[in-house]
Amino acid sequence: MNEVIEKYLPLGSVVLLKGGEKRVMITGFASVSPDTGNRIFDYSGCVFPEGFMSYNEVCVFDHSQIEKVFYKGLEDEEQKQFNELLKQKIQELNKNNDN
Repeated sequence: MNEVIEKYLPLGSVVLLKGGEKRVMITGFASVSPDTGNRIFDYSGCVFPEGFMSYNEVCVFDHSQIEKVFYKGLEDEEQKQFNELLKQKIQELNKNNDN
């Protein structure tokens, strides 16, 4: 997939992160890592194809870290509506964190 990817990709999308060796499947959005305080990452994910195996193997990353999209998850009306709501909520969170 060499198309321009829109933030945020659907759940189940499989990506390779810049500098990465293993692919990652997106499992969540707006994740906060305890190691970084209140920083909000765009995505959380697990290694692909192994999947979620333990809590210490969940990774968090930002959209800008995605090098390549191998597979885009399900995109339907419900996902598109959720995506718009997600963008609004993230903007609100970022505004509140800036204050």
